[in-house]
Amino acid sequence: MTRPESPIIREIIKLTLLFLMGGMIYFAIEVAVRGYSHWSMFIVGGLAFVCVGGINCYFDRNMPLAQQMLCSAVIITLLELAGGLIVNVWLGLDVWDYSDVPFNFMGQICPKFFAVWYFLSAAGILLDDFFRARMFGEAKPKYVLFKRREARTRYFTVKNSASEKAAEGKG
Repeated sequence: MTRPESPIIREIIKLTLLFLMGGMIYFAIEVAVRGYSHWSMFIVGGLAFVCVGGINCYFDRNMPLAQQMLCSAVIITLLELAGGLIVNVWLGLDVWDYSDVPFNFMGQICPKFFAVWYFLSAAGILLDDFFRARMFGEAKPKYVLFKRREARTRYFTVKNSASEKAAEGKG
């Protein structure tokens, strides 16, 4: 198969394949955990996978993993809210209902699952990076859980040096 010349077409193909893989993975996980799923979960899972993977591809490539996971949990929760409002409220399909979970919002999202999405998103981030590297030849990012230690050390060293100079009357 020949490779499309247009970078836009290549990106559309890549995102479509990632969407399909993310949708299938999410659907399979839900069937394994709950025993069943719904076609709408394929769509939400595919969108979530593409969005979560896009964080370090289209924004800050050096973003710490913990920060990517937080952004991912927010994105997934918002997708779940939008999907729930469409599928459960507007279409009345009652795919899920978190009404009995404390602090839920309209029965569609809740803090409990925000925490679940936070931790599960690490697997999604790593899996997306693996697929992008293996299938599309993209470079794998170097992961750090939090901010790099040397960056903090440099900041404090510079700050201390400036304040020491000021105290000495040189600044």
